[in-house]
Amino acid sequence: MKICIIGTGYVGLVTGACFAEIGHDVTCVDNDSAKVKILQSGGMPLYEPGLADLVKKNVQAGRLRFTASTPEGVSHGDVIFIAVPTPPQPDGSVDLSFIEKVARDIAGAMTQYKVVVDKSTVPVRTGDKVAETIKRYCKSKVEFDVVSNPEFLREGFAIEDFLKPDRVVIGVRNERAVAPMREIYSPIKAPLIVTDINSAELIKHAANSFLALKISYINAVSVICEASGANVIEVANGMGMDARIGRRFLDAGLGYGGSCFPKDISAFIKISEQLGYDFRLLKEVERINGDQMDRFVKKIIETLWVAKDKTLGVLGLAFKQNTDDIRQSPAIELCRRLLAEGAALRVYDPQAMEKAKTVLKGVTYVSDMNEVAVGCDALVIATEWPEFKQLDLQRARRELTHPIVFDGRNLFNPQELEKMGFVYRSIGR
Repeated sequence: MKICIIGTGYVGLVTGACFAEIGHDVTCVDNDSAKVKILQSGGMPLYEPGLADLVKKNVQAGRLRFTASTPEGVSHGDVIFIAVPTPPQPDGSVDLSFIEKVARDIAGAMTQYKVVVDKSTVPVRTGDKVAETIKRYCKSKVEFDVVSNPEFLREGFAIEDFLKPDRVVIGVRNERAVAPMREIYSPIKAPLIVTDINSAELIKHAANSFLALKISYINAVSVICEASGANVIEVANGMGMDARIGRRFLDAGLGYGGSCFPKDISAFIKISEQLGYDFRLLKEVERINGDQMDRFVKKIIETLWVAKDKTLGVLGLAFKQNTDDIRQSPAIELCRRLLAEGAALRVYDPQAMEKAKTVLKGVTYVSDMNEVAVGCDALVIATEWPEFKQLDLQRARRELTHPIVFDGRNLFNPQELEKMGFVYRSIGR
């Protein structure tokens, strides 16, 4: 099928590349002409494992192209996916101005029937607003349908999640839109759920909020583990073997971050308030998440006594492994807290340092993870990159002024590091 994707961020670019990979003819649109030129020249504006190769392959095959012209994209696509940002506002609600602008642009360019699909994460009832906007601004008065098709992509695993999803959710207003959506996803072997638009929109917020709840729950349990001498990893393993619970999202750490969970939790709380319900459970999830960072910073300061004028090596800046995304990154927040305490920082991340340089000033960026510890009073692990497990610990032991490790991601075995002579502080152990 002929598909148009409007927006080439994480969701839009992965969606466009993967649709091309399964055989569709895809035009991706972005109003950032500089980004479009990067993509047209074979460059990548973001890091996602496997994405650069997938884009290159499908561009060469003629199934994927990029443009800054919305009318060109709308003319090409029988189905138009909206994948633009929906950033949070100060009160926790969602800024839908990008969605509204794209809806107007689509309406102005339509000359025949189109299926318009919300791929961005939006509050419930947004589909109705998109439909109203297109109807209002469509001068040609052609028929169209609006569909909700929420994404469930994990950064770092987005291609696998797209091509091998747990489910595909399609929210429709009438049956005419079902057939083209089924055809688009027919090469993907996964359950396809067809429901109403409001339910589809709620599924995304409800799912992300539940996963964030699991993370905050195990982080709360980690506090009890530390106080009682238990091991949160053993507790999580025992819990996770229960098929009703599962092991995923039960890793204690610095708390959730990124562009989805913090925004979606706040949005769901605000949506609930607007619908007359005080979602206090999710407010507690937010509080626990904030407390986790407070506890870790306190742990560092109590161990060092004074952080001022200490030099700390920090491993990790991205909000999670396998991405260069620093939005709402706990690692960046931790660095800011330590800088505020007067510490000097030497930092390293395999992918996120260029983006971090735009927001994190006054630190020393190091090009090798094994160089981070040089001259430092302690080493801090802030992101769960797998390669950090290969850190040369013997060298770190020699390079550190004091052999102290604060592990915010529980990457190492406490007994092994203590046997090597480290003072080792982790979470929930």
